[in-house]
Amino acid sequence: MPKITAEMVKTLRERTQAGMMDCKRALEETGGDMEKAVDYLREKGLAAAAKRAGRVAADGLVEAYIHPGGRVGVLVEVNCETDFVAKTDDFQNLVRDIAMHIAAMRPEYVRREDVPEEVIEHERQILLNAAKEEGRPEHVLDRIVTGRLEKFFSEACLLEQPFVKDPDKTVGQLVQEAIATLGENITVRRFARFERGEGIADTGADDGE
Repeated sequence: MPKITAEMVKTLRERTQAGMMDCKRALEETGGDMEKAVDYLREKGLAAAAKRAGRVAADGLVEAYIHPGGRVGVLVEVNCETDFVAKTDDFQNLVRDIAMHIAAMRPEYVRREDVPEEVIEHERQILLNAAKEEGRPEHVLDRIVTGRLEKFFSEACLLEQPFVKDPDKTVGQLVQEAIATLGENITVRRFARFERGEGIADTGADDGE
């Protein structure tokens, strides 16, 4: 079983707001698997933030962020359960931070479940071919590809990216902390990111002709 570190316990506590000893026990019971530890705490009724995740979030805000100079613009929809929470400074600051993060870090999807299966398979094939080119043994190829796919998700998916203002936590963890603080389920529903001139060079378009 992997060593349960203080950092792992801290991360689980931030995600669930459960007690330190409960988090340590959950990690021990699940062999250090973070997602299974979250489920363990939810099943035991110990995860305050996680328990709220099933509640319907249909209120919230659509935030627009324009980077200075007008080079990059972002629209993001973040939902909560009530208009009351949507109007709080904490929620509005969260939504602004997420919009700014999207502008800076260029995610392609909100969560890994949003990545089309054909995109995953295409990426998997590229990673498999790359591992073979490196001369990796056949029996470890699947493990290597799986590990590198995790890196792909952490770069492409908003909730798995390190938060630009605090890389020690992911955007997903930032949202979990807000759930615990505000007492409502919060979800990032969708976003659109625009960058000036993006795609024009690829099409060969020239507005001057």
